[in-house]
Amino acid sequence: MMSPVVDALGEEMSEVVIGKINVDEEPELAQQFNVLSIPTFMIFKGGQVVDQFSGAMSKEALKQRLEKHF
Repeated sequence: MMSPVVDALGEEMSEVVIGKINVDEEPELAQQFNVLSIPTFMIFKGGQVVDQFSGAMSKEALKQRLEKHF
């Protein structure tokens, strides 16, 4: 459900790197970052997680969440 939103933001926001991980294919990574629900979003800055949140949201809400960490 969130994949098209994430893809659209990846195209719109050239100043950030946006990626997706399939936790079924990368269970060790999911465990490393304590991903307990899908979708989980993590914002990294300087190699550190600065925000982590879960749940579906609008494109605008996700964009605002990203922009507050610039």
